[in-house]
Amino acid sequence: MGLPKFSVDMAEDELEKLVDSATTASNFLKAISHEGRLMILCHLVTGEKSVTELEELLSARQAAVSQQLSRLRLEGLVVPRRDGKAIYYRLADDRPRRILEVVYDLFCNEDATA
Repeated sequence: MGLPKFSVDMAEDELEKLVDSATTASNFLKAISHEGRLMILCHLVTGEKSVTELEELLSARQAAVSQQLSRLRLEGLVVPRRDGKAIYYRLADDRPRRILEVVYDLFCNEDATA
């Protein structure tokens, strides 16, 4: 899989499709560009977590965690599940995990940062 090749004679529908994909990708990247949301996704990579668990893991207030989860849910990156009074979240699909692996390799992996 490679990047698209742009040309002046590209069909209009093909160009529209690329613009739509760029918009979707841009919204995705904006959603993960916040440190708190990025950390939430990192924790959810290991599996479903309750809001309370995420508060503890992030050392953050419930209101702040809920606000970030709301944005991630709006962008379709996480899915909630209610169990009594507790709300649990998990990744909606594999896209966040795949991006986080690249981010980890680029910025966190000691071999890559040396």
